[in-house]
Amino acid sequence: MLRLRAICPFSWRVFQFRPISCEPLIIQMNKCTDEEQIFDFIERNKAILSEKQVGCAFDMLWKLQKQKTSLLKNVEYVRDHPQFLTLHNLATNKFKLMNDDTLVNVLHITQRFAGESHDPLVEALVTEAWRRLERFDIKLLSEFSSCLADQHLYFSPLMGKIADIVHRNLETTQDLSSLSVLMVNISSLISRHFQQQLVNKTELLFDTIDSSEVNVAIRIARFLRNIKYCYQPLLEKCNNVFLSNVDQLDLDSISKIFRLYKFLQFNSFEFIMMAKKKLTEMIPLCNHPASFVKLFVTLGPIAGPEEKKQLKSTLLLMSEDLTGEQALAVLRAMEDMESRNSHLIKRVTSVLHKHLDSYKPLELLKITQALTFLHFQRKEFSAKLRELLLSYLKISFIPTEVSILVYAISLLPSPHLDEVGISRIEAVLPQCNLNNLSNFATSVLRWIQYDHMYLDSITGKQLKLLQKLDHYGRQRLQHSNSLDLLWEELKSVRGNTFPESLLEEMIATLQHFVDEINYVNVVEIASFISNTDYLSTLLLDRIASVAVQQIEKIHPFTILAIILPFSTLNYDPPQRDEFFGTCVQHLNSYLGILDPLMLVCLGFSLATLQYFPEDLLKSIFNIEFLARLDSQLEILSSSLSARVQFHLMELNRSICLECPEFQIPWFHDRFCQQYNKDFECILDKRKKPLPYGSHNIALGQLPEMPWESNTEIVGSRLPPGAERIALEFLDSKSFCRNIPHMKGKSAMKKRHLEILGYRVIQISQFEWNSMALSTKDARMDYLRERIFGEVKS
Repeated sequence: MLRLRAICPFSWRVFQFRPISCEPLIIQMNKCTDEEQIFDFIERNKAILSEKQVGCAFDMLWKLQKQKTSLLKNVEYVRDHPQFLTLHNLATNKFKLMNDDTLVNVLHITQRFAGESHDPLVEALVTEAWRRLERFDIKLLSEFSSCLADQHLYFSPLMGKIADIVHRNLETTQDLSSLSVLMVNISSLISRHFQQQLVNKTELLFDTIDSSEVNVAIRIARFLRNIKYCYQPLLEKCNNVFLSNVDQLDLDSISKIFRLYKFLQFNSFEFIMMAKKKLTEMIPLCNHPASFVKLFVTLGPIAGPEEKKQLKSTLLLMSEDLTGEQALAVLRAMEDMESRNSHLIKRVTSVLHKHLDSYKPLELLKITQALTFLHFQRKEFSAKLRELLLSYLKISFIPTEVSILVYAISLLPSPHLDEVGISRIEAVLPQCNLNNLSNFATSVLRWIQYDHMYLDSITGKQLKLLQKLDHYGRQRLQHSNSLDLLWEELKSVRGNTFPESLLEEMIATLQHFVDEINYVNVVEIASFISNTDYLSTLLLDRIASVAVQQIEKIHPFTILAIILPFSTLNYDPPQRDEFFGTCVQHLNSYLGILDPLMLVCLGFSLATLQYFPEDLLKSIFNIEFLARLDSQLEILSSSLSARVQFHLMELNRSICLECPEFQIPWFHDRFCQQYNKDFECILDKRKKPLPYGSHNIALGQLPEMPWESNTEIVGSRLPPGAERIALEFLDSKSFCRNIPHMKGKSAMKKRHLEILGYRVIQISQFEWNSMALSTKDARMDYLRERIFGEVKS
C-alpha cells in the first residue's frame, strides 16, 4: 500500500500535463514554415511537450536549415535563440524517455547546432546511446558512429565497441549503405584481416544497391583510401556507378572522387573526360571564391590550354579575397598543373605570407614542397617560413610531426639545424616508425650534401645522427615478427629514400618473410622493390612464383606493377617464359579497355626484357589506340606526357629493331632512326679512325650530361672492314644499388646499338673514377685499349 501511494503521486505528475494525443501538436509543428513559427510553438507548449515532440522540434529546425543554400543558413541565429535554449533544456530532461531513433537523431542535430566544443547535452546523449548500443540495428549504429566521427572520436573505446559489434554481425549484414558508413568510421581501429573481411563483404553486397547510389560508392572508395588499399575490383564497381551518374554529380562530389582516385592511384580515363566536360561548363557559373577555388583545384590539372588560361585569369581577379586555406589549395593545384605563372604565384604567396602563422606543420611542409617545385624564391618569405618551422620544432614531441618539420626545413635554401633541432630529433628517435626514420635520413643527407657543396665540410654531428638513424632503423626491422605488421610501416616509404645500410637490412627482413608474400600483397611489394633499385633474386623469384600460381586472384590491371621490378632491374626469373606468358595471357581479354597510359608502359617494360607479345603490341600500334592515347596525353602534366611519348617512341624503335617480322611501321621515323651516344667514331680495318665529324671528350671527369651525337644510322654504309664504335658513360643510376648489374634501359640501349652495327663500349663511373684511372694519362691509355685494342707496353 505504501509503495502504491508513493508511485501514484509521481504518475499523476508525469501524466497530468500530457495531452491525450501527441498527434495534434506534431501536426501543428509540421505546418511551420520558418524557425520563428517553431520557436513560438515551443514557447506556447513547453510545459506539455513530450520527448517525441521535442525530437520532432529538433527535426523540423534542421530540415529548414537543409532547405537553404549555404549563404542563407542561419545556424548561429537558431543556436542563440532563447527558445532553442528552452528546447535544449527539455531534451536534457527527457532524453532517457526517448526511443533509440529519436535519441540518435537529436544527438545528430544538436551537434550541428552546438556552439560549445563540449555541450553537456551531447555528452549526455552519447553516454545514453553507449548504454543502449547492443540493441541498435545497423542503420542506427551507422548514424551513431557518424555522430562520434563528427567529434573526431575515431580512436575512442566507444568506436572500438562499435567495430566489435560490426565484426560480430558482419555475416548477417545485408545493408551496404549503412555498412559503408560504419566502414569509413571504424577504419582507423581495425586489423588488416578485418579490413579484408569488409572488402569481401562489400564485393558480395555491391550488386544489391541501386546504380544511382553515388554516396555509397564514394564511401567505399573513402574506406579503401583510409586503409591504403587500391583494390581494383571494388574501385571499378564504384567507377561504374560514377560513370552512370556523371550528369547528376555536382562540383563537390567530383572533387571528392578525384581526390580519392589520386590518393589510390586509380586511373579512369573515361571518368576524367566526362568529368572534365562537366567541370568546364561550370567555369562561368562559379563566381564565389570558395566554389571557384574548388573548381580550380579539381579541373586545373586536367584542363586544356584554353581552360587553364581562363581559370588563371579568373583566379587572379579573386586572389585578394582568398582565405589561407584556399590559397594553399590553389598553390598545390598549381604544383599538380606544373604552372609557373609568376604573377599568380606572387599573388597566392602574398596571401600565404599573411596567414603563415596560422598553418600547421603538415601544411607548412606542403607549402615548402610546392614552392620548391615551382622554383619560387623570396628571401623574406623563406626566412619567415624557416623561423616558423624552427619554432614548431622546439616545442614538438610527436615523432611524425618532428619528421615533417625537419623534412620541410631540409627543402629550404639553408637546411641547417641548430643544437636544439638536433636534440629534438635524437629525443624522438626511439619512438619513430620506418617512415619517420626515412624522412629524417633524407633530410640529414640533404644537409650533408648542402654543406659539402657550399661549405666544403661535413660535421661530425651529421654523421653521428646518421649512425643513430641507422641503429634505430635496424632495431625496428629486426624486431618485426610478421610481414603484415612490417608492411603497415613500409607502404608509406619510398624505397629510394633509405641509406644503403638500412636498405640492405630492409631487404634482408623482407627476405626473411618471403614465404608470406601472396596474391594479396604481391603488387605492393613489387612496386616497393621497383623503387629501391635493389636486386634481390630471392624476392623477385617469389613474386614470379606467386604470379604464376595465383594469377586468377590477381587483378589484370595490376600486372604492370608486378612486371616493373623485373624490367627496371633487368632480371629474368628461372621460369621466365611461363611467368611473362601467364601475365600477358591474363591481360589479353582486357586489351581493349586497359588504360592507354598503362598499356604503353607495360609494352615498354616487356620490351626491355626482350619479351614481345604480338597481340599486345599490335593493340598499341594502331590508329584507334593512338588516337585514344593522344586524348589522354592532353590531360596529363607536361612532364608525364613527355615521358609517356618517349616510352612510346622507344617501344616503337625496339619492336622495329628486334621484331621486324611484326611489320609494325616506324611511327616515329626520325626518332627511331637516331640514337644518342656519348661519343662515337668509325675505325677502318686497320683500327685507324676515319673522318666522322667533330667530337670532344672531356677526360678530366665523367661527364654529367651526355654529348648528343644524333647521327643518322639508317641507310649509311661503311667501307669494307670498318666498324662503328659507340662509347657510353654509365653513371650509378644505370646499375642496381647493391651490385654492378646493369639495369633494363641501359641493357636495352646496348642491345639496340649492337643491332644497328655498333661495337658498344660501356664505361661505368665506378671504373672511370677509380684510383687506377686517377690521372689523364691513365685514362687516355684506358680509352686507347678499349677503343683501339692497344695495350701499352
